[in-house]
Amino acid sequence: MKIGIVIVAAGRGERAGAAAEGPKQYRRIGGEPVIRHTLRAFLTWEKAGPVVAVIHPDDEALFAAASAGLAGAGRVLTTHGGATRQQSVLAGLRVLADTDATHVMIHDAARPFVDHPLLERIAAMLEAGHAAVLPALAVTDTLKRIGGNGTVQETVSRAGLFAAQTPQSFGLAAILAAHDKAAAAARDDFTDDAAIAEWAGHAVSLVEGAADNIKLTIRRDIAMADEKLSRQAALPDVRTGNGYDVHQLVPGDGVTLCGVFIAHDQRLSGHSDADVALHALTDALLATCGAGDIGDHFPPSDPQWKGAASRIFLAHAADVVRKRGGVITNADISLIAEAPKIAPHRETMCQNLSEILGISRERCSVKATTNEKIGFIGRKEGIAAIATATVVYGVLA
Repeated sequence: MKIGIVIVAAGRGERAGAAAEGPKQYRRIGGEPVIRHTLRAFLTWEKAGPVVAVIHPDDEALFAAASAGLAGAGRVLTTHGGATRQQSVLAGLRVLADTDATHVMIHDAARPFVDHPLLERIAAMLEAGHAAVLPALAVTDTLKRIGGNGTVQETVSRAGLFAAQTPQSFGLAAILAAHDKAAAAARDDFTDDAAIAEWAGHAVSLVEGAADNIKLTIRRDIAMADEKLSRQAALPDVRTGNGYDVHQLVPGDGVTLCGVFIAHDQRLSGHSDADVALHALTDALLATCGAGDIGDHFPPSDPQWKGAASRIFLAHAADVVRKRGGVITNADISLIAEAPKIAPHRETMCQNLSEILGISRERCSVKATTNEKIGFIGRKEGIAAIATATVVYGVLA
C-alpha cells in the first residue's frame, strides 16, 4: 500500500471575507500561509507518498511562495482545479493515478491542524482492508430545524450523527472510478468524497477524527487559528544539557572539585587542574546549544591549558551560551566518590558556581554520593561527576 495525498486548494473562500487579502488558504496564521501548515503535516508524515496540490490557475505565484523552502516541497505535484470542489478533486485524482499510489487521502487545504495520530488511525483502517475511511466526530450540540419564518420547527435527535472531516481516504482506483461515474452522470451535488463513495456503492467506515482538525471557513476562524499558533510560538525554549566526566586518582596532596581545593592523600590526574565537576558542567552547558564539548574548545593536546583552572572552561561555556541568546537558570552537579568528604565544602562549591555562571546561589546545587565501594570508584581509583544545566533560549519559533 502506498498512500498518495490530494490537497484541495482551488477555492476562492468567499465566506472568509477580505478578498483583497487573497484566498483563505494563503492567509497567514502563525506567520505562515495556511496551506504551508497543511503541506508540512503531510510532507513530514513518513507514510505519505506522492502529494498533489490542486490549485486555482490564478494562484500559481501564491502557491510557489507559500511552499518555497518547505522540506519536501520539491516532490509536490500541482494541477489546476475546476469550478467546484468535486471537479478539483477529480483533477487531483487523475494526476495521482499516474504515480505509484494505491490509496489516497483527500484533504482540504484549509484544515491546517491535521496531525499524524489522525493520519495513522486512517492508515491503519486502510491497511485492514476498509474501502473508504471517513474521520468524524460525534455531534455534541443540540440540533434545531427551522422553518421559512425563522422559527424552530423541531429539535433533531443527534443520536448517530457525526460531523465529517478530512482527509477522507480510499483505494485510489475505486474513488477515481466513482468520481468519473459521477461526472459522467452530471452529478455535481455531492458535498464530500465520502458521499460519492456511498453513491457508488462503497461502504464508508468511520474513524475517530481530531477536535483540532477544524476547517477554516470564516474570517473569525482564521483569526482564532492565528491566535492559537501565536500562543504556541510563545512557549519558552527551555533546554537541558547533561555532562559526565571522570578522572583517575593518583598519589598526591589533594583534589580540586567545583573550584575548591580539598586536602587529600590523592590527586586527580588530568591536563588541567582535573576538576571533574566543572568539566562535567562545562559539557552540560555546551550541550544546550549544540556547541560540542570541552575537548573541542580546550584540547588536552594544547600546552596552554596544562594545569589551568577549570573555572576558565566553565566561564567560557557560560559565555558561549549567552552569546547564543541563552539564560542559565539552573546548574546541578552530582559527585561520585568514596573520599574526600564533600559536605563540609558544599556551600563554597555552590557559591563558586554562582559566581562563575553569574546566577543566584539558589540556582546552584552540588550533591555527593559514594559508589558503595563498588567498581573503580569504590576502589578509590577515580572520581566521577554528572552535571545537568538548564538554559532558556527565548521562545520557541
